[in-house]
Amino acid sequence: MNTKLTACSRRTGRRTVNFERKIFVSEAARPLRVAVIGAGPAGIYTADILTKSEEVRTGAVEVAIDIFDRYPAPFGLIRYGVAPDHPRIKGIITALHKVLDRGDIRFFGNVEYGKDLTLADLREHYDAIIFATGAIFDAPLNIKGIDLDGSYGAADFVSWYDGHPDYPRTWPLEAEQVAVLGNGNVALDVSRILSKHADDLLVTEIPDNVYEGLKASPVTDVHVFGRRGPAQMKFTPLELRELAHSRDVDIVLYEEDFQFDAASEEAMEKNAQTKVMMKTLRGWLEDQKTNEQTASRRLHLHFLQSPHEILGEDGKVVGLRMERNKLDGNGGIIGTGEYVDYPVQAVYRAIGYFGSELPEIGYDDKRGVITNVEGRVVDENGEVVPGLYASGWIKRGPVGLIGSTKSDALETITHLLEDRENLYTAPEPEAEAFSAYLDSKGIKYTTWEGWHRLDDHEKALGAASKDAAGEPRARVKVVDRDEMVNISRGE
Repeated sequence: MNTKLTACSRRTGRRTVNFERKIFVSEAARPLRVAVIGAGPAGIYTADILTKSEEVRTGAVEVAIDIFDRYPAPFGLIRYGVAPDHPRIKGIITALHKVLDRGDIRFFGNVEYGKDLTLADLREHYDAIIFATGAIFDAPLNIKGIDLDGSYGAADFVSWYDGHPDYPRTWPLEAEQVAVLGNGNVALDVSRILSKHADDLLVTEIPDNVYEGLKASPVTDVHVFGRRGPAQMKFTPLELRELAHSRDVDIVLYEEDFQFDAASEEAMEKNAQTKVMMKTLRGWLEDQKTNEQTASRRLHLHFLQSPHEILGEDGKVVGLRMERNKLDGNGGIIGTGEYVDYPVQAVYRAIGYFGSELPEIGYDDKRGVITNVEGRVVDENGEVVPGLYASGWIKRGPVGLIGSTKSDALETITHLLEDRENLYTAPEPEAEAFSAYLDSKGIKYTTWEGWHRLDDHEKALGAASKDAAGEPRARVKVVDRDEMVNISRGE
């Protein structure tokens, strides 16, 4: 980059930006073209951080960014992975919406990498490609009976109740007693949705088919199992407290689960979140001793138990065998060899998400991530692949919340900008070249303008519907992919 002091200057064929009387002249005669694969929080934050980088703000680099998503609508896991009764977390969409509403980042929906586009297609049009495809599948659990009818992955259930376009419209909600394996936020989301009365979810955006399915559910008891003790819970205080807000649902705790070792005591003393959650649990336990529980549904919280086997008859789940654990003094657990059987008819595993492999991109099948070093994609020999990057859960694994996603994206963008001198490799296209390319392939892609159409349509569906109190609903989500595409495209 050349820098010189001047009052004002214009150069034909080069970008010139006046910044505090310094003129920064890009060495490249065109913008750096960047494709981001995935329009969830990781992809949108990555694109946003690039646009706000010092290099871009000062004019040292000009960028043109396109975000692609396999779904017709943006926002990824926030739209299709967060429980509908989480309005505060859903509010993240507002922040993401503002980023794309600026107009300096283009959105192409209903375009799937590996199906509609190859790596060669992207290389032909973009100088850098950032994969932010997330982790949408359930982590495996290798125990006997895991494949029985009635054994489910929590991620699949979440996709169903969130109106994911690629999942069936029905879900087999036939069990009276259900087990949920896991001690994280997803486990609590699943447990809360299973135990809540369907009418109480009408204030949310749940699709009509989900409401009808939950309305017919015969569930009476939902059991949530954690391998470690209460002081090692992985959910957040907000998630825990929300359990108490469900109408006609009693929370059931077991005093024998409240065991603590030195590491537990230290966690409760030094970790503010742990201290708050333990206070909440102990308060519920005391209330349980003095107040009669009369709700029609019960949500049981179990600790210090590990899944040993899912029991079956005639190919269907009829029970769950758990092994009791004890604390090892350092915050870990040891199996006791004591087993407890629970007569449940469905088991949901919520033990984590797992990223899927992408065509032509290095993949770590043990961690479920793209092989990378700090966001730079590497090949099987550990060599950096020029122009390819990763961000979000497909980069680091399914851990961390929005704050982690932002810092993670910053690391990737920092390296991309460090590499920029060697990234101007794609032919220079016309501004609308990629739209024309998608049209030539017959791909019915959606745009940001199309999202506004779909957004307005879903809000209109909500206004025409009523919740249990007779009030208009804020939104009713459209589920069918073709319907979403047609609405978005004005067809």
